Amino acid sequence: MFKRMLSAFGVGGPSVDTVLDSPHATPGGVVTGQVRVQGGSNDVEIGQVVLSLVTRVEVEHGDHEGSQTAEFHRVVVAQAVKVAAGQPVAVPFQLHVPWETPLTAVGSTHLHGMTVGVRTELVIAGAPDKGDLDPISVHPLPSQDRVLDAFGALGFQFRKADVEAGRLHGVPQDLGFYQEIEFYPPPQFAGALSQVELTFVANPHELYVVLEADKRGGMFSSGGDSFGHFALSHRDAEGTDWSSVVGQWLTQVAERGGGHHQQYGHGGYDDHGHHGRGPGMGAVVGGVAAGVVGGMVLGEVFEEIGESFGFDDE
Repeated sequence: MFKRMLSAFGVGGPSVDTVLDSPHATPGGVVTGQVRVQGGSNDVEIGQVVLSLVTRVEVEHGDHEGSQTAEFHRVVVAQAVKVAAGQPVAVPFQLHVPWETPLTAVGSTHLHGMTVGVRTELVIAGAPDKGDLDPISVHPLPSQDRVLDAFGALGFQFRKADVEAGRLHGVPQDLGFYQEIEFYPPPQFAGALSQVELTFVANPHELYVVLEADKRGGMFSSGGDSFGHFALSHRDAEGTDWSSVVGQWLTQVAERGGGHHQQYGHGGYDDHGHHGRGPGMGAVVGGVAAGVVGGMVLGEVFEEIGESFGFDDE
């Protein structure tokens, strides 16, 4: 996005600019590009060129909650890079995107509340010197898109997404966090349910879909959370009629009391749910976000990610 002077060398030192071949990615995919270093007034040697993926994660501390920048993938792409005075050096790279990377975009629309970026770090004389931070748009896998397509067809209204520190019971995870995509329920269920949250956990072979519905309490009934758990191969998930499956689950949840845990899917797992957040609002239609409330244009996304991560925020 822009060049940054390497502070370890002071005035007249080299600058770094990381250029991505494309700002778009998918879980399990690869981000490629170049780290471009422009030599300064003297010859220098950079010990390591390190790239990492970072996002914002909500973390609970007792009764309080805050967010912090979390690095969830880190790779050394070059070592002992000599940079001659006034000369450019380009370091090509391939950065694999973990399968559990949070989604930040559906179609051409940014998911409000989500940021994922590629951070460049140069290690000089044993000390790290942070360089570029470039946002990327992480799009759904085809199997995830099928689920989102059904949410749109059923009339769910998207509010926001966030990333929560922690693990889901019964779901294999490599990362210490999970994404929650929050929705208002379809109009016909609005009287019974206050919100529905969708969580994806993917790996090379399977997609885990966890649903959490917050059932409204009434004069003669108690509220509570109900969970649905689906575990399918990516191929099976792409061929599943998710509108029917999710619609039936919603009907069962609306007709029963809160606090139920239900298991679904081929060779599914015991379902014990996960920690929930607040209500949701907006729209996801046909697997492509359309008119998302609070959606941001690209320039605003760049601005937000730079401000929210910060180069001194650890």
